[in-house]
Amino acid sequence: MAATETTGKVAPEPIKAEPPSVTKYFALVEVVLRFLLFASALVAVLVLVTSKQTKRLQFPPFPLVITMTAKFNQSPAFIYLVAALSVTGFYAVISTLLSFYSLLKPGYFTKALSHFVVLDVLLLGILASATGAAGGVAYIGLKGDSQVGWMKVFNIYGKFCRHVGASIAISLFGSIVLVLLVLLSVYSLSKKIPK
Repeated sequence: MAATETTGKVAPEPIKAEPPSVTKYFALVEVVLRFLLFASALVAVLVLVTSKQTKRLQFPPFPLVITMTAKFNQSPAFIYLVAALSVTGFYAVISTLLSFYSLLKPGYFTKALSHFVVLDVLLLGILASATGAAGGVAYIGLKGDSQVGWMKVFNIYGKFCRHVGASIAISLFGSIVLVLLVLLSVYSLSKKIPK
């Protein structure tokens, strides 16, 4: 610290500001991640909603043929996943636009980050719980549970199984993108704290 000659007091050191290029880089990475979040939510919803398969089943001792259809809306866990993905996709559109706006107005980036980090954590919890619930139901459909008497159904409905599995995998990717967004926001906010 340098002393001034006229007053004899110690002048405080100036606070080092973060270079604008780093802030712009973080804002650009955030826009890309938010667009990836929107794309993953949209694709996962479309894949899950189109997961309808109809099979004609005949049980060997009986000459009766039964037509059965497997759809996503027959399971509350899959409905929950579609709802969570829809909310996440809607949020991703709005937050992508606001993040893009923060690229144009760099002073807005810090204000937006404080709001985004809270909403990102909230949506991460919702999307991760929906993905876990759908994954649990899909695992029971894949393996069955002999103790409870639930039979495997994914060996019968192959197309339906592939759609559900792909949707759950894409939802998991969306959850990972949200984790990265939370980490980026927290890191960017920690850089704003004067040391």
